[in-house]
Amino acid sequence: MNIRFVGSFENVADLPKSQFPEFAFIGRSNVGKSSLINAVLGTDVARTSNTPGRTQSLNLFNVEDKIMIVDLPGYGYAKVSKMETFRWLKRLEEYLITRRQLTRLFVLIDSRIGVKDSDLDLLDFCDQNGISYQIVYTKKDKKVREKVQYNLSHENHPAMVADVLETSSEKKTGLEPIRTIIGIK
Repeated sequence: MNIRFVGSFENVADLPKSQFPEFAFIGRSNVGKSSLINAVLGTDVARTSNTPGRTQSLNLFNVEDKIMIVDLPGYGYAKVSKMETFRWLKRLEEYLITRRQLTRLFVLIDSRIGVKDSDLDLLDFCDQNGISYQIVYTKKDKKVREKVQYNLSHENHPAMVADVLETSSEKKTGLEPIRTIIGIK
């Protein structure tokens, strides 16, 4: 598979004007976004780190000159100023509302921790703005840490795709449904 790093972009206006469908991955810091992208694509293209908040730009990857994968900055933990957090939020909102190529937003939730208020804020924003998204639980091979977990359902979130996916980047499980949605083998 031919995968090319297109670039890291600080502003939505700087993103390339391609007509390729975009599949974006987002989640709280340290949810395993880059690891999942690498597992789905079968190669290490997205930069991984143990430091939460490492992805700070909109990172684009061209796959086979047919689709774009977008690694969006994480939210909810990174040690940055309130001003920087506000700037990230505004950029994310601008991307989600204006990017016509966005075909699917994968919202990643750490299955050990479950849904947090910052996740619900994102889901509510997507519901209110008609931005289709799909929940992907990551780290399904790990032990659950939270005793009480909020269950997400399509009935409560109208923009949510009904199928909730479960993955493990480490064990390479649950990747095929994402590959099928994206249209890669």
